[in-house]
Amino acid sequence: MSTHTRSTPPIRLSRDAQRLAALAESLARSGSRLEDSYWEHLFQQQLNKLLAQKRNDAIESTLEHLLAANTDAYEVLIEQVETHSESTTLVHEGRDYDALLFCAPVVAWTRYQLPQSFDLKPHMDTLAQQLQTHIVAENAQTALLSEMLNFDQMPQSFHETLEWTQRLGRAALKQKSENSLIRPAPAADGMLADARFIIGAIVVPKGEPLFRWQTGAPDASASRAQCFEAWQAACAQILPSLFTGCSIEYLQPDAYYISSREADRRIRPLALKAAATWLQTAAGLPGNQIRATIVACGESSVEEYRIGFSTLQSADVIYGCIWPVLSKEEAVADIIDTQQASIPEEIAALLKEQGITDVRQLPGLFRAEFCDDCGAPYFPDPLGEMQHPELPDEIDVNPLNFH
Repeated sequence: MSTHTRSTPPIRLSRDAQRLAALAESLARSGSRLEDSYWEHLFQQQLNKLLAQKRNDAIESTLEHLLAANTDAYEVLIEQVETHSESTTLVHEGRDYDALLFCAPVVAWTRYQLPQSFDLKPHMDTLAQQLQTHIVAENAQTALLSEMLNFDQMPQSFHETLEWTQRLGRAALKQKSENSLIRPAPAADGMLADARFIIGAIVVPKGEPLFRWQTGAPDASASRAQCFEAWQAACAQILPSLFTGCSIEYLQPDAYYISSREADRRIRPLALKAAATWLQTAAGLPGNQIRATIVACGESSVEEYRIGFSTLQSADVIYGCIWPVLSKEEAVADIIDTQQASIPEEIAALLKEQGITDVRQLPGLFRAEFCDDCGAPYFPDPLGEMQHPELPDEIDVNPLNFH
């Protein structure tokens, strides 16, 4: 059943977290560029200290506190901490260099099953050449990981992001591999849609352009859109063999966090579409025989929406899909702007496009429950009970695997 939010006690911040919160609030109140520079300098000192000490707990607790207490300061802090972890200054042979962690996402969806491995070793030289030709500035040096990664293999904290930035940045300067960063990929059994990332670092002499669209006269330089189109065309010649049986979409290569968020945003409707398509094709259930139930999940605010699929004949959940919330604005979009469709309405509209017209939206905030044994997320049945999804015996549990 749904559990409505109760008032929670204030978060007790450590001294370092209190200072971080105070700096974020001061920068949010700043009224001039000169004052901004003053607070940003102090911000950089405090963040560098916490990141060097791997104090992700202090940063996360401050973010949580500000999200509830001061949303303007929250926005300032999240921007600052992302910037300071995905970019850094390196010294090489007595010269300062700017280093940026970047990723080039590829989103894929299928009615079968996603491949397990995305080895880039046979394509590394070609990819690096295309990156140099279409995306990075002429004087930039780059280093790429030799495997396309999923979200679980990527940095899970701000200090880990900074470590990747530093190590891949040094690899770009010294032409040395840093593939020891790659974790084993978790099993993707049953996944029908996901994102994979080409990840690397771009390094330039301090103050010089990082990207091709920054170079040249404003009326002569290639635009971001032109560079992106050329990159898409290049990827279409290199990567499809890794995604046999999948539909794929190439996203703009850019700084680590903004690219990751865009991949998250793009994968949500594709995951929903893939789930609806698979239920109707591989599982053999017509859309008019499927019921979808949508609930909001989280602790004190909406963190994600879970969609449970059942049949008209039974309340048992047979499949599920998660729609993550990517910002606080999304969680309350229907309150902020009554002209904008809420996320549950957007989900319902997408399902109806796929032929599933029996869609229920349940009120309240539900706990994001998981199975204690296998870790699988629970999904709602039409009555609001969170269940472990189980396909009927007559339906093959595993999507077809073409790989």
